[in-house]
Amino acid sequence: MKDALLKKIADRELVCGVVGLGYVGLPLAVEKAKAGFRTIGFDVQQHKVDMVNSGNNYIGDVVDAELLHIVNSGMLSATSDFDEITKADFIAICVPTPLDEHQQPDISYVRSSAIEISKRLRKGCIVVLESTTYPGTTEELIRPILEEGSGLRCGEDFYLGFSPERVDPGNLIYNTRNTPKVVGAIGADATEVIAAVYSAVLEGEVHTVSCPAVAEMEKILENTYRNVNIGLVNELCMLCNRMGISIWEVIDAAKTKPYGFQPFYPGPGLGGHCIPLDPYYLTWKAREYGFHTSMIESSMMINDRMPEYCVERAMRMLNGARKAMNGAKVLVLGVAYKGNIDDYRESPAIRVIRELLKEGAEVSYFDPWVESFRDGDLSMRSIPALTADVLEQSDIVMVTTAHSDVDYEAVANHAPLVLDTKNAMKEVTNRERVEVL
Repeated sequence: MKDALLKKIADRELVCGVVGLGYVGLPLAVEKAKAGFRTIGFDVQQHKVDMVNSGNNYIGDVVDAELLHIVNSGMLSATSDFDEITKADFIAICVPTPLDEHQQPDISYVRSSAIEISKRLRKGCIVVLESTTYPGTTEELIRPILEEGSGLRCGEDFYLGFSPERVDPGNLIYNTRNTPKVVGAIGADATEVIAAVYSAVLEGEVHTVSCPAVAEMEKILENTYRNVNIGLVNELCMLCNRMGISIWEVIDAAKTKPYGFQPFYPGPGLGGHCIPLDPYYLTWKAREYGFHTSMIESSMMINDRMPEYCVERAMRMLNGARKAMNGAKVLVLGVAYKGNIDDYRESPAIRVIRELLKEGAEVSYFDPWVESFRDGDLSMRSIPALTADVLEQSDIVMVTTAHSDVDYEAVANHAPLVLDTKNAMKEVTNRERVEVL
């Protein structure tokens, strides 16, 4: 089986399937097709399937012209019909792994995908989970589902592994193609074959580890590392504010040290598909072993409190101007979770908006990247333009996303008060009414 698959990879005869055509799955499918592998994308959302098949891109990290070319050339197609999985030799699972209402892992998308694959799995296939999850998912959840549903044996009839996604939306240097890849699989042969697939597709180094659990834990470590360090600077940010010290100036000074220090920055909270969620997967799994991840949980509590803290700071600024937050007109600048992207998943700006509404504020927002958003029971639409009149009619402006295409000089010149939670206005000269987190 190994030799046959390695030959298919070398000859570009391997047919690839990607389950889930979101921020991870679509870029991966595009790269596989560009590398010469016939690729089929699967998604339950028909509008995504239709957009892919018409060559219309909806992911920022995918180049429009490249998508159109590989679709028109027949190298990439999409479907909602899971029976098409029988045509794939390599199947990557790239579905969401959110948290439920109790902040516990919701692996229902992974489970349902594995069940659908198991019904159609054939001998000589490769299955790789890319969705971020807790250590043990591949071997404890996916393997039994695939074996029981197909009647095949892992390692003998099919290969199974885990290779964590590494996607940083908006990153102008690193993307799916050139970011190093980690592979952990069940058995040496599976590891070799899966690594060969990614080596044939990607430019980045493929680093293999001993088993899926190591690769799963590695992914959690990447983002928990950031969560903990951001929690540290957020806590120091609150302390520095009491002491009358600029945390931003402190960080700028500290990062002059050429070793032993990496800068992290405070803000209104954590957003995106990984950093706010991954530590919860680890703390949940740790309880199975009677272990409490105290440092991680402390950082999570600090980061979770930042939206409320930002609103408290805005309230203090309004109080200084003899105004109440109740009834105040608050303009929020940016709802994307990071600058220069249209992704608002888990955005702390939305939590800031919710906290403002709880306090009775009249909230509007402007984001040149996010025309509208829906988050549970909350939906809003961006004001059409950031004009002088809009700024002057606001009681306070809160900068919650550091987009580079916002006229911050105009904000400083026309807004009565500005709370900049991202230090996005650091180059602005008129800082008379600007306060930085």
